[in-house]
Amino acid sequence: MIESPGIPIYFLAFVLLLGPLVFLHELGHYLAGRWFGVKAEEFSIGFGREIAGITDKRGTRWKFGWLPLGGYVRFAGDMNPASQPSPEWLSLPAQERAKTFQAKPLWQRAIIVAAGPIANFIVAIVILAAFALAYGQNVTPSVVGTVQPGSAAAVAGLQPGDRLTALGGRSVETFTDIAKYAQLRPGEAVEIDFERGGRAMAADIVIGVREDQDRFGNKYRIGVLGIGSSAPVLKSVGVLEAPLVGVRQTVDIVQMTLDGLGQIITGRRSLSELGGPLKIAQVSGERLSMGPVEFVFLIALISINLGFINLLPVPVLDGGHLLFYAVEAVRRRPVEPQVMEWAFRGGLIAILALMLLVTLNDLGAFGVWRNLAGLIG
Repeated sequence: MIESPGIPIYFLAFVLLLGPLVFLHELGHYLAGRWFGVKAEEFSIGFGREIAGITDKRGTRWKFGWLPLGGYVRFAGDMNPASQPSPEWLSLPAQERAKTFQAKPLWQRAIIVAAGPIANFIVAIVILAAFALAYGQNVTPSVVGTVQPGSAAAVAGLQPGDRLTALGGRSVETFTDIAKYAQLRPGEAVEIDFERGGRAMAADIVIGVREDQDRFGNKYRIGVLGIGSSAPVLKSVGVLEAPLVGVRQTVDIVQMTLDGLGQIITGRRSLSELGGPLKIAQVSGERLSMGPVEFVFLIALISINLGFINLLPVPVLDGGHLLFYAVEAVRRRPVEPQVMEWAFRGGLIAILALMLLVTLNDLGAFGVWRNLAGLIG
């Protein structure tokens, strides 16, 4: 087992990971707003009091806040999420009012809001496409090469040469598809579809559980079927195909995120597995110590999750804004200001509660509560 990196490495990796991703996310909002002629008053990386900044010739204040846990772009006229005209907004000269966020058509406001998460997905697609171009794509077929005695696959009656076609109703084409599905579902009972000698067959299987520990001592549970692949097949990827591979892999990761979220909601996965900023700092520090390739791949994963989370239909997130814009499009008028205000208050409380939960989880994972209990006891 390798000793974990120190706190300075954790902090450095956290800043190198989150800083660029937040910047690119907000840059998506900024560029979309600029495209539609909306004036940006502030572009901030981090929250709280400004520690450094500069004002450009367009009047935008580019600055760093002391709390590096996010960022924002504040557009002119962007203070009213319900898009209700205020007396201050109505008193602006027509030329200035035309440059405000509120003055833009609904579809333009929606694009400006969606541009942030889209930027995160584009970052991930570019990284994954570059990896596919550099290292190729693993397309090992979903054919059983070996079966471990006593494993879940052996109990289900799988044999070498069987070609798996679906797990739990979800089609699988490569051995990687099998691994990704099984690893997220330790101990779950699913139906497995396969072909043997050209004949379609099916069986019930309980995915096995394996307790693993990485090189830094982190322990985790994964699901295993107990099968090995046939001869590995690595396919070279061309320049034109690489973006498509990046898109497919991004979609796969979003699907895995949805699966994990669904397991938490249904109680099949513990809330204690949710991690927050401290956990991200730990993982980023460990990946940075493993080399640039591991760290850049983590950037792609976090970028996808950042885009996904921001699209959730929760007020105060981008997805919450898009939800209200959809309601506005259907009703042909904005949601009432009182409803919007209470919705955003509720969304803020939900986000703060989630942040508290994941922070408590992080502290527990670092042994804080165990050490406190030892001191008290």
